[in-house]
Amino acid sequence: MNTSNGVDVEKILELLPHRYPFLLVDRVLDYSLDDPPSIRALKNVTINEPFFQGHFPGHPVMPGVLILEAMAQAAGCLAHMVRDAGNQESQLYYLVKIDKARFNRVVVPGDQLVFEVRQKRLMRNMGLYEAIALVDGQTASSAELLCAARPDPTP
Repeated sequence: MNTSNGVDVEKILELLPHRYPFLLVDRVLDYSLDDPPSIRALKNVTINEPFFQGHFPGHPVMPGVLILEAMAQAAGCLAHMVRDAGNQESQLYYLVKIDKARFNRVVVPGDQLVFEVRQKRLMRNMGLYEAIALVDGQTASSAELLCAARPDPTP
């Protein structure tokens, strides 16, 4: 069994190209490289998020598209961990398709989003992932995400 405990934000910064204000994964809680690979990651939602200034004044709600992006970033962390385990060349992962996206509840300041992402299929340079975003154990959002791997243009 190839399961590991969490990863801190310093390691996440090595895995993902995203930076403030667009880095939406604070910590990896745990992950498994067993078949199928999976990851659980965390985003602490605070009132200091820049998007709350306009979405919506007096009634802050995290935009659904950013929840989807955060799930994709968790999938990117998983893809990098799988790649690193196979000693493959450095790649960037692009979100290319979203299917079956659902939003079941609003996400507000003070919530902790836990992302559960599982790799469904790997085809050449494409990965298909099932993703769920939970708040207090309840589904806030879910989707199928298709990501494409491309060579990393940075040295």
